[in-house]
Amino acid sequence: MKTQHQHQSRREIEVLKVGKSSLQNREISKSEYQILGHDVRKRVQKRGICNAEPCPNLKGFGEDTSAKILESKGRLALPWGAFHLTNHGVPPSLLSALRRAALSFFRDTPMPEKLRYACSPSAPASEGYGSKMLAGTDPSASTALDWRDYFDHHTLPLSRRNPLRWPESPPEYRDTVARYSDEMKGLAQRVLGLISESLGLRSSCIEDAVGEFYQNVTVSYYPPCPQPDLTLGLQSHSDMGAITLLIEDDVGGLQVLKGDTWVTVHPLQDAVLVLLADQTEIITNGKYRSCEHRAITNPDRARLSVATFHDPTKTVKISPASELINESAPAKYRDVVYGDYVLSWYTKGPEGKRNIDALMLDS
Repeated sequence: MKTQHQHQSRREIEVLKVGKSSLQNREISKSEYQILGHDVRKRVQKRGICNAEPCPNLKGFGEDTSAKILESKGRLALPWGAFHLTNHGVPPSLLSALRRAALSFFRDTPMPEKLRYACSPSAPASEGYGSKMLAGTDPSASTALDWRDYFDHHTLPLSRRNPLRWPESPPEYRDTVARYSDEMKGLAQRVLGLISESLGLRSSCIEDAVGEFYQNVTVSYYPPCPQPDLTLGLQSHSDMGAITLLIEDDVGGLQVLKGDTWVTVHPLQDAVLVLLADQTEIITNGKYRSCEHRAITNPDRARLSVATFHDPTKTVKISPASELINESAPAKYRDVVYGDYVLSWYTKGPEGKRNIDALMLDS
């Protein structure tokens, strides 16, 4: 039976769900070098040099939040689609507890135990543990290998949340993920409210357009990679939903595209990195751009990140906010049913921002 990736002219080199080994015990084979060849090296270095500079940082939601900060938010986010948020109200102890629990699962849990929670290889974004490496079939257009282990938790709405599907070791894992999910929902609502207000809209505008959050918490573990010039931890893409909130360890490896240059984001202790996603770009009619980003690998140190995705229900129709459309500022994007957008994203593959670019109207 053909997999979804075969239907989209992509080839799954290996999905490590049958107990052979995890990525941390695996090196890229010679045959994979021949498949990937020199084109992948070009892909990894594509679109300018990789600079390192601080990601824009905002203070948060206390007394310092003012019209001035809201205005600066727009200026900061426009070229990036991303910014660090400090003083966000989420207890730093909870961030640390989640990182510890997740790291313990990936490093200390035996593979047979991990495989008890294996996600379905035939269903996109299915819940559970996975480990995969992907490459294109066309040598002239090969994408780099994805190099990561991950665990995807379905957390909201509550009807999707079943902690029994999550690791039971370490003992605090399930409760920590559940508490973290609730905190991230509140933070996502506050951030989208500030973005709405910064555009002169009512604070609930974007959230009302998105509807009830479908939230997934995805923990990614990037083992040390012996050939980092041939791999990406995660290939270039913008997130398909409304907003992604990310925390990471101190290793670093996330890069965002600013203009034509990949910029390495410096981890900021106890900060939450906000990554604006495609549906927010549509609703704001392009005034806020979604963030194109990727993860690079490290030859010496493992890296951990936790991304919390907040998406619309698949039946919701997304369109530019009517308050932002007028004769001098026409709509830049076609309306789209979110489920159709998701199907297109998985059918075509991520490949930067090509999926949202396909919705742009001729100006």
